[in-house]
Amino acid sequence: MNYRKLGNTDINVSTICLGTMTWGEQNTQDEGFEQMDYSLDHGINFFDTAELYAVPPKEETYGYTEKIIGNWFEKTKKRDKIILATKVAGPARNYLRGGENSFVGKNLDDALEDSLKRLKTDYIDLYQLHWPERNVNSFGKLGYEHKENKWNSFEEVLENLNKHIKNGKIRYVGLSNETPWGVMKFLKLSKDKVLPRMMSVQNPYSLLNRSYEVGLAEVSIREQIGCLAYSPLASGYLSGKYRNGAFPKGSRMERDFDFWTRYRKPNTAKAVEEYYKISKKYDLDISQMSIKFCEVQDFMTSVIIGATTMEQLKTNIESVKVKLNKEVLKEINEVQKIYPNPCP
Repeated sequence: MNYRKLGNTDINVSTICLGTMTWGEQNTQDEGFEQMDYSLDHGINFFDTAELYAVPPKEETYGYTEKIIGNWFEKTKKRDKIILATKVAGPARNYLRGGENSFVGKNLDDALEDSLKRLKTDYIDLYQLHWPERNVNSFGKLGYEHKENKWNSFEEVLENLNKHIKNGKIRYVGLSNETPWGVMKFLKLSKDKVLPRMMSVQNPYSLLNRSYEVGLAEVSIREQIGCLAYSPLASGYLSGKYRNGAFPKGSRMERDFDFWTRYRKPNTAKAVEEYYKISKKYDLDISQMSIKFCEVQDFMTSVIIGATTMEQLKTNIESVKVKLNKEVLKEINEVQKIYPNPCP
């Protein structure tokens, strides 16, 4: 396994992070336990979850994934082996705390306390804001229209997070689905007001969505706030399993077709086919090639993998051993020129 520093801390996190959002929906608790056991045994020390999980999010499965992780901590007594990341949900879910879902006051207090209880721990290593309170283009939305809404100032948010850092319930804080403007505003306030510093940005990044490179890559490198890449396989499209219009039984597309629309775009299949050809040409597994491409980026801290089978998990973890030579990278970049970010 490979390791990198989390932000400007002295914490080494594995460059492969175990994603957990399917546990409680596509995966049982026993399957989640097996994934955690295997991942830890193979050098992964970084787990990522969220209060909102399992996914697709719904009221009846809210918090299930955190409960599974908490039960594993209780059973194995290995909490100290894991750098644990979770997230507090932003606005738009009415079944969460009456729909307030802000990052200050009682809402933040209750969200954190509930996560700690479900996770059966007394601290979170990395507490992330799942998506901004303000109106932004996240989760693949394009065509930005500036529509102001009610949101708490960055300073208020940092002050509220700082309270929980001081009481020992949070070690570090991070962002998710954030914009370059938002990241820089948080960082400037942290410096000017001596408030907690954001250590990471959990945003999408994959061969089908390299939009992070446009503005956030430079921010990550210059400001030491690395990317935690989610959806590196684009919901399975970059595993090749959906080639030729296939929807394998039990897959996300087969189970929840109407929910997983983000990667069903006009040029998705064409781009995937080109990447598949590259993987075959150089005798690479397309999943491993796709994950490794993310891992080797200079702005990357860790790549969040998600698997519903042990076979998938093993394949994804083995990507750390893959080497991408200059010819492979050149051909990948040629495809990006022809089909630039087909799934932003």
